[in-house]
Amino acid sequence: MIIFPAIDLFRGQVVRLYQGDYDRMTVYGDDPAHTARTMQSLGATHLHVVDLEGARAGTPLNLASLQAIRKATGLFIQAGGGVRDENDVAAYLDAGASRVIVGTAAVRDRVFLQQMAQAYPGKLAVSADLNNGRVMVRGWTESTAMTVNDMVAQLHELSIDTMVVTDISRDGALKGVNEELYAQLMGSGLQLVASGGVTTLQDVRNLRAMNLYGAIVGRAYYEGSFDLAQAIQEAQ
Repeated sequence: MIIFPAIDLFRGQVVRLYQGDYDRMTVYGDDPAHTARTMQSLGATHLHVVDLEGARAGTPLNLASLQAIRKATGLFIQAGGGVRDENDVAAYLDAGASRVIVGTAAVRDRVFLQQMAQAYPGKLAVSADLNNGRVMVRGWTESTAMTVNDMVAQLHELSIDTMVVTDISRDGALKGVNEELYAQLMGSGLQLVASGGVTTLQDVRNLRAMNLYGAIVGRAYYEGSFDLAQAIQEAQ
């Protein structure tokens, strides 16, 4: 299982939200490239980079930070936030993303998602950001009628193989992971990346036992309660 340390960006700073609430934002640094280099020094091979500012605005706003991270580390980066059209997908790839995460547009515009899947095979992941079983969009600020099972069916139809699944109620809350949610999705046939609540090494072990493709680590790392190097070893 791959550990994806998270770098969330807002106005060029490294931040974390509490349960997706922009009014409950904690700033952890003003040099994303330095943060990425530190993660790399601890053994990280993959990064999860999200432009929270862009996600809310509906257009990428922190591409310069992504470029700096890529230049500083050369690591595999899955990145997203504010992707609404092909220009945004191309901009992320040009800035150094190895894989682009599509969220709102994946829910709102199926034709766009189909076109991007055909134009950039293997370069897309879709995020299913869940609150009370429903997929949230626009930086987790709007609810939709789509369920995670609806999303799984759509990805199979479009031959997109990677889905980032976030339980918003656990994100940034240090509450542990929603194992029932991921267990429910194990038969999906997708590369699942778990996000939200990864707090302890036992969480990592439990997710690894489910044979998940990846897990995202955020606030627990930044708060110093989580040994990233050991987590990466446990996940292998």
